[in-house]
Amino acid sequence: MTPPDSRLSRRLGTGDAVAVGLGAMIGTGVFVAWQPAASAAGAWLLLGLAIAAFVAFCNATSTAQLAAVHPRAGGAYHYGRLRLGEAWGALAGHAFVLGKSASCATAALAAGAYLWPVHAVPVALAAVVAVTAVNLAGVTKTARVGAVLVAVVAAVLVVVVATGLGGAGVAPDWSSGVSSGGVLGVLGSAAVLFYAFAGYARITTLGEEVRDPAAIPRAVVVSLTATLALYAVVGLTVLLVLGAPGTAESSQPLRDVAAAAGAGWLEPVVAAGAAVAALGALLSLQAGVGRTAFAMATSGDLPRTLAAVHPRRRVPHRAELASAVVTVLLVLIGDLATTLAASAFAVLVYYAVANAAAWRLDPEERRWPRWLSAAGLVSCVLLAVSLPWRTVVVGAAVLAVVMLLRTAARKRKARSAQS
Repeated sequence: MTPPDSRLSRRLGTGDAVAVGLGAMIGTGVFVAWQPAASAAGAWLLLGLAIAAFVAFCNATSTAQLAAVHPRAGGAYHYGRLRLGEAWGALAGHAFVLGKSASCATAALAAGAYLWPVHAVPVALAAVVAVTAVNLAGVTKTARVGAVLVAVVAAVLVVVVATGLGGAGVAPDWSSGVSSGGVLGVLGSAAVLFYAFAGYARITTLGEEVRDPAAIPRAVVVSLTATLALYAVVGLTVLLVLGAPGTAESSQPLRDVAAAAGAGWLEPVVAAGAAVAALGALLSLQAGVGRTAFAMATSGDLPRTLAAVHPRRRVPHRAELASAVVTVLLVLIGDLATTLAASAFAVLVYYAVANAAAWRLDPEERRWPRWLSAAGLVSCVLLAVSLPWRTVVVGAAVLAVVMLLRTAARKRKARSAQS
């Protein structure tokens, strides 16, 4: 099938798309997500990971087959508009931009905290500038730099796993401390872990820059499978070495694994690996936010000026710069607890819309069974309601306000056009 015309430049191959997906998913979550997950589920943490993996697979197959049929920038924003209606697409787009902008700021601050803790904010701002420069240089630069960062992080994780299991042995109480949260506790851990590696949509937001749209489903499945295998091995290692109670009490579990193994030399390596992972996540996140903002601007859901494409590099440079500015503002605010809570909810809303859109695909457009889309939709709703109630309220309120403002703006525009 001949790829449709693109406003951007179709330069990415399958390997490039896989690198983008891995960079988005193997971020700081693999270094820090184990504490909140263990706090919620205790020794059932790996069950939470399995549930998160199933939800991720359902969402990934939905977004992947939609991307193959509609290879345009914007991901679920574009799919929602085509399959469900403009309002649903706008809901997905705003959820993605708001949620992932907060994630960008968190990744930047995480890089700063690991590289130079006493000056985390200035380092975070420098990281945003550097990542923006790479993204503006062209999509192939984004993919290549992302691949290098992923390789470094993967090497660090392999060393941590080998050192931890070889030097620390198995913690005698690893199966104790079972969470009293029951089913909701396990679902809560699944929501945390799902949010930690829910980056495969970044591949689909680059739908206008992949040479062969048929490569998008392959890239999504390959990157997701590799990430889940890595998370399972690391999670099992942390549980075996620290035990469930120790994991729930550790703010830096991988560093504590190294300490338990008597490998003090490895602790700064872990910190450096976490910083590199944060930079890789920031690189991929900003690229995804920029492409979604570009698609929304093209359709009028964001200011039209953001729909500009650089004449030589063929990237949405204004949307990328706008994403960087928002990230900088959030970094300067510093206290992201409330924003991050809302972003976890927003990501699940985004994938719920994607699953609903995939449900509407015709049989000849499908690559996976239709029931996976239904399972993904139901799973997203279950994970969303399992989040702390304040998270649900804040996230729903933010999205409701944004959609009301969008409706009011469109009504004013319509009245102006009639007068």
